[in-house]
Amino acid sequence: MKKITWFLLLIFIITSCTFGAGPTSTPGPSPTLPDPQVTTISAPDAEGLVKTFLEAWDERQFDSMYEMLSPLTKDSISRVAFLERYEDVGTALALVGVEYEIVSSLINPQSAQVRYRITLKSAILGDINRETWMDLTRMEDEWKLAWRSESILPELSSENKLLLAPVVPTRANIYDREGLALATQSDTVALYLVPNEIVKDAEAGMLSTLSRLLNLPQENILSRYDDIRQYDWYVHLGEVSISEFQPFENALLAAEAVYWKTYPSRYYISAGLAPHAVGYVGLISAEELEDYQRLGYLGDEFVGKIGLENIYEDTLRGDPGGTLYLTDSDGQLEKSLVDRPSEPPSAIYSTIDRDLQEQAQKALYGLEGAIVVLERDTGAVLALVSSPGFDPNLFNPAHPYTARGGLNDIFEDINRPLFNRATHGLYPLGSTFKIITMAAALESGLYEPGTIYNCGLEFRELPGVVLYDWRYERELPGQGEISLTQGLVRSCNPYFYHIGLDLYNNGMPTALPDMAKAFGLGESTGIEIGDEPGLVPDPDTKLEKLGEEWGPQDAVSLGIGQSFLQATPLQLARYVAAVGNGGSLYRPQLVRRIQSPEGEIEQQFQPEAQDELPISSEALSAIQEAMVMVVRHEKGTARRVFLDLNLDIAGKTGTATTGDFSESHAWFAGYSFEEREDMPDIAVAVIVEYAGEGSEWAAPVFRRVVESYFFGQPYKLYPWEERIGVWKTETPTPTPGSEDVNGEGTPTPET
Repeated sequence: MKKITWFLLLIFIITSCTFGAGPTSTPGPSPTLPDPQVTTISAPDAEGLVKTFLEAWDERQFDSMYEMLSPLTKDSISRVAFLERYEDVGTALALVGVEYEIVSSLINPQSAQVRYRITLKSAILGDINRETWMDLTRMEDEWKLAWRSESILPELSSENKLLLAPVVPTRANIYDREGLALATQSDTVALYLVPNEIVKDAEAGMLSTLSRLLNLPQENILSRYDDIRQYDWYVHLGEVSISEFQPFENALLAAEAVYWKTYPSRYYISAGLAPHAVGYVGLISAEELEDYQRLGYLGDEFVGKIGLENIYEDTLRGDPGGTLYLTDSDGQLEKSLVDRPSEPPSAIYSTIDRDLQEQAQKALYGLEGAIVVLERDTGAVLALVSSPGFDPNLFNPAHPYTARGGLNDIFEDINRPLFNRATHGLYPLGSTFKIITMAAALESGLYEPGTIYNCGLEFRELPGVVLYDWRYERELPGQGEISLTQGLVRSCNPYFYHIGLDLYNNGMPTALPDMAKAFGLGESTGIEIGDEPGLVPDPDTKLEKLGEEWGPQDAVSLGIGQSFLQATPLQLARYVAAVGNGGSLYRPQLVRRIQSPEGEIEQQFQPEAQDELPISSEALSAIQEAMVMVVRHEKGTARRVFLDLNLDIAGKTGTATTGDFSESHAWFAGYSFEEREDMPDIAVAVIVEYAGEGSEWAAPVFRRVVESYFFGQPYKLYPWEERIGVWKTETPTPTPGSEDVNGEGTPTPET
């Protein structure tokens, strides 16, 4: 009986030891064994190490992985070789992630083997699924990995390597709203000349040919080399596609000073139309390489850097494919492991009107500033100009001018051509803000369109402070008693100073900031390429920025769009469009649709009304009427500029002081109300930096844009032009475009 009892006890002890439990088993307390040298090893310890190793692989923590190896394994492969092995595998697979599942475990006191199902997630080849194993060895009181190359893939040995033969589809094009190309894959011809090789008798013909080919005035081409014609310097002229170039090739052969180079490239039409919006492609930098490789890039591709090229990189790139090969130690192919076909990319059809964009860029030739043109009733961006601009073709190293340091001219230009003034330029709005001030006044209940105020040359309602109307410096008389509507038409500063102070004193200190925010200032517009939110002065921001309390002087200054107000041209165009369309603030959109190579529309973008202006229909009508009178009424500040323009438009001039004692920024913003079935109405905002009066500089640019849109080309010369696109040799002061005074025809710009 005792023998049976001892025998049963021995069986109980043996069966209580779990030498092969799976990951879900929970061992109970182990009895004390007679031999103190024997230790019970549980399965989760070994599995846990394999899990930690595989998770470290997913996180690319190769050094940590190496520390998990057994001493014998470390003797067989150095840390550097181990790290290189995993980096090479990651690159070959375009590895973006590692997933695993433990299948089984075989655990012995001094050794173990854990089998697992692994999924290597490749950005090019998709999911690669294999089942493999990891051997482990017991080292004192912990497990170590007896690693082999087969632990990565069962087909891989220490002598083999992986080789990926990728198939990368051609990058898709970016088009304008009508399907005209803005960015294409093309053989590109870069043109340049050497001034001292120009044959005098051939120069006129050369200039004529280049002018037609590049669509530039001859004078503009001549200005690039005229002062250096005695030198053998390289002068960059521009780029054209091979199809554009071929009809002019023979004529240029006769002009011995002109040279060209043909190379495959991402070609941007007309040296870049809307380059800040469309963007450009460039080579992957060393700093970006690892991140892009994890996304399946090999590292030698061109990728979108800014604009739509960047935002829609995945769409324009498509899905690369390829074949994964196993090679021997000499690099010879042994067999293919995985094969996956590539998928072609989809094209972007933007909202840009290519012809209008080109005319708008030319409209700011020689000036610094921005133009935004929106469809008034949808928010679609028809043109987006930041001047000076840049040539996105130069970001291809194969361009001959780039090889000679052409990009340095862009990066070192103090006028910052890469900076997008339309979406990221922050400025005070000056008198264009008076639209918002008028809205706040009408909604306060204190004012009606006919409310009278005596607009003198001085404003003395702030104790100890004297502010002036814009007419003061012009030595013109005060405007006398005028209505609120007339105040906007004539841009009377004292009236709008008074409104800011009056609202403050009547218990509405934030009426102006609140209305400004309701008009979309102080926040991003939501445009795809991103923009600056700007800043609306209010009690909170003043305390935060300046550590000072909000006071009546702040409300007075904000009344004419100054203080520390910061807004973008895009924000101004957006709220002027809302005034014109009946009150809807639309999200500005740059993409109309995404279309597959087969013509299938994969995504069609619809207008998105984000908010409504918080003003009554009566107030909105009063503002619209005043904006029409700005350009039509004999006392309107922009009447002179638009006298002979047979279009229904409304607008507002603005001149914003900069605070640095330089010239003011010139603004003009407005909209059309032609109500044509064939042409949507538009809203336009123009800023010319450090130019002076809005009526002198920005209003003529606005006119040129609307002429180009409705008539297909500009007609009226700028005061500073010899002919369209060509400046006078000595630029005169532009003739101001505002009201006549006392019927004597004396022009008087507004501030």
